[in-house]
Amino acid sequence: MQFTRHQNFSELHPSTWNALVTESITDSPFLRHEYLGSWWQTRGGGEWPQSELVLISAIENDQLIGIAPLFLAEYDGQQALLLVGSIEISDYLDLIVRPADLTRFLAELLNFLASNGPLSWRGLDWYNLPDSSPTLAALQAESESHGWSYHQEIYRPTPYIPMPGDFDAYLASIDKKQRHEVRRKMRRADEFEYPVRFYIADDPAVIDSEIEAFFKLMVEDPHKARFLTESMRTQMTASLRAAFDNGYLWLGFLEVDGVKAAASVNFDYKNKLWGYNSGVGREYMELSPGWVLLGHVLKWVNDNQRTEFDFMRGDEDYKYRFGAINRFVMRAKVIKIS
Repeated sequence: MQFTRHQNFSELHPSTWNALVTESITDSPFLRHEYLGSWWQTRGGGEWPQSELVLISAIENDQLIGIAPLFLAEYDGQQALLLVGSIEISDYLDLIVRPADLTRFLAELLNFLASNGPLSWRGLDWYNLPDSSPTLAALQAESESHGWSYHQEIYRPTPYIPMPGDFDAYLASIDKKQRHEVRRKMRRADEFEYPVRFYIADDPAVIDSEIEAFFKLMVEDPHKARFLTESMRTQMTASLRAAFDNGYLWLGFLEVDGVKAAASVNFDYKNKLWGYNSGVGREYMELSPGWVLLGHVLKWVNDNQRTEFDFMRGDEDYKYRFGAINRFVMRAKVIKIS
């Protein structure tokens, strides 16, 4: 393999990159060229102001074999190479490589980094690797073959709901009390004195204003308002617009008497819906607009034969009340021993 370290994302063609993602060990919207490229522009919405891009590709027989989207930063007491997208706003990360090529790509990547990587790097610290990723076992084996230390731990749960393709069948699968509450709240919204409408924002002419409307609802939560700094807002705007332009943004609203009461932003990707963020207004709280909207989201997932709804990172109680079950993302840490 011929390894190349790139100065910026524009050196790798988006369509070639994304084609490899679809065949990769982890096919996630967070690994696509448009997402990681915009993430790097803002350094994760300001999460990593002091960082150096270490973007590496491998070519063999004129074919793109693998991509290691890395960056160097001071973290946890050492100069570490992290996966671009780390840590807070990208739920699933990994190397970009086909399963059959992983072992030798990773072996040659570590050799390349040992001899051609940044002089100051002292280890790898890879977050948000899916617990099913073969990278975990391969990285442990290759690290130990170099005499480097390897540590792996669960980072966070990523609850999801497998869907039967029928909303009533889904409701029948959850706790009786929860099922009653979902039906009651959705029925009350249907019978409310003012018209209540659920819709998906899909008009290119107004998508920018719809994204702004989502942010307006999002910041009504004080915790989310603190999170949504100017840099983070720039980052999320770019990511959501790129997802829309590439056909996988799912932005839904619950509207009461023409006023947006709740919003849900997701990625409609790989035949499932990935739940990214939400916002709820305070004007019609008696309707429980967040619950009602989530009910509509889950109905849409079933009606449109998506295989699951992925809540992604976080163990908030409401996810399990809606029937979610756990899987996890992992942290893999390697310390290079000279």
